[in-house]
Amino acid sequence: MLFNLVRPLADQFILFNLFRYITFRSGAACLTALVLSLIFGPPLIRWLRSVQRNGQPIRADGPERHLVEKKGTPTMGGVLILSTLTISTLLWADLRNGYVWAVLLLTLGYGAIGFVDDFIKLSRANVRGLSGRGKLVVQALLGLGAAFWISWLTKGALGTGVSIPVLKDVLIPLGFAFPLFGMLVMMGASNAVNLTDGLDGLAIVPTIIAAGVFGLIAYLVGNRVFADYLQLNHVPGVGELCVFVSALIGAGLGFLWFNAPPAAVFMGDTGSLALGGALGAVAVAAKHEIVLVVVGGLFVLETVSVIIQVFWYKRTGKRVFLMAPLHHHFEKKGWSEPTIVIRFWIIAMVLALAGLATLKIR
Repeated sequence: MLFNLVRPLADQFILFNLFRYITFRSGAACLTALVLSLIFGPPLIRWLRSVQRNGQPIRADGPERHLVEKKGTPTMGGVLILSTLTISTLLWADLRNGYVWAVLLLTLGYGAIGFVDDFIKLSRANVRGLSGRGKLVVQALLGLGAAFWISWLTKGALGTGVSIPVLKDVLIPLGFAFPLFGMLVMMGASNAVNLTDGLDGLAIVPTIIAAGVFGLIAYLVGNRVFADYLQLNHVPGVGELCVFVSALIGAGLGFLWFNAPPAAVFMGDTGSLALGGALGAVAVAAKHEIVLVVVGGLFVLETVSVIIQVFWYKRTGKRVFLMAPLHHHFEKKGWSEPTIVIRFWIIAMVLALAGLATLKIR
């Protein structure tokens, strides 16, 4: 909004020239979201505690210490992330850019699904929220709509093609099937982050790391000079998503301030479904869907552990892991929560560097 208001005045006021630079507005968006989170976080948490007398419902079959250490902690902290992310994006992004609206609305849509899911869990005082099938159907519809929108914005062969990391000038044409592929990327990322969200700070930091990588990717592919130099597919206009992603990072850092062990609030499905969907949507828009599998490898690992556990248990009646997702397996083995969280952060950072390496290797 600020960009759209002051840009016509840039010729009269030199200072307003700064608003023309995505880098300046991205930094401002990150800082704005962070400051807003730190200001509104405490009153929001107090309000959540007042309306959630027993806090987030805890799984009875989960690690025993959760019933003691995490009991009474409020959830729906994702509201803080989404509100500061939205305000900051609307303030600093170019609101004429279709990619910004497609990704932002998809994020808010997935956040709304998570909000309803959290609300049902709290009202029933158990861990059963929306039905899995119902949740997936709504996610699919929103993801399909966003993928169609992004494909239409990109246009041409690039709009319906999938690029392959490392291989230059290779584009797999999916045609009319591309929106379905984009939908699966968004749904997969959303649910993968949701499964990872189980310990204090475990999901938010890898999300911030992955967002940083994709903010850089969006900026590079949106810039003709950098895209040509790195032999990447140039996507005009997608660089504006760097502002959105920076706002997400600022909002994530602000939430982490209150989610650091011992957490004062959990993000809940309101936050985890939305954040995963945001990463998936940015990856689709920036034409780096496959790189998301590398950068978000920690989320993939957590998801695969659940799939393996369910598949093997149904076939043999035995478990591969002591408990799934994977972080609970290590809890059952006696690892402390900070040990698990920090080691998973390290893994996320290594995978992010591996994903960045694909930009140069051609």
